[in-house]
Amino acid sequence: MENISNIRYGALPSNSPYIKPFRMRYVQDGITKDADLLKVHDSVCIIIYNRTTKKLIFVRQFRPAVYYAAVSENGSETDDNVNSTKYPPKLAITLELCAGIVDKDLPLKEIAREEILEECGFNISSDRIEEVMTYRSGVDTTGATQTMFYCEVTDDDRVTAGGGIDDEIIEVIELPMDEVEHMVKTGANVVSPPSFLLGVLWFLSNKKPQQ
Repeated sequence: MENISNIRYGALPSNSPYIKPFRMRYVQDGITKDADLLKVHDSVCIIIYNRTTKKLIFVRQFRPAVYYAAVSENGSETDDNVNSTKYPPKLAITLELCAGIVDKDLPLKEIAREEILEECGFNISSDRIEEVMTYRSGVDTTGATQTMFYCEVTDDDRVTAGGGIDDEIIEVIELPMDEVEHMVKTGANVVSPPSFLLGVLWFLSNKKPQQ
């Protein structure tokens, strides 16, 4: 996962299938304002609890945006060829909920079911997936929505090792309750998106098994 080299930055192609930048101009209280925005796909994420192991299931992967942020904090965002020895890729290995973009004309539960299978290797029916909430995952530049789901699996549901499809490189991680609780109670420096922390807190408040 960390075998990453030849890191470079460049202009965004106009035909990107994931991001469409544009500018919105509007008048508020008589003042003309500009807002630079991004059109992106909505998404789903899933809190997964393994009843067999009594652990929560997460994924780890390299996130280029996190890497760019880590490098730019040190004033190197304009480097044509980033020094991956000075800035090791592990800076951008994130811990996340299983998730994916909504790029198919399918019910959201079905998209969530596919992501659970592709990323984590568990094959379950969509009626075992519970909708938790829908929220705006980016209110500053995208306004996109993310729908969070919850499901419980067992080792009998596992059909593959997971890891994603095509050229994805995803590591499946199972964490016991004590590690998860320690992470949120101590404020440990977790390289994770807000949806990860929201999902963990929701689980601990609503679904954590009684000892």
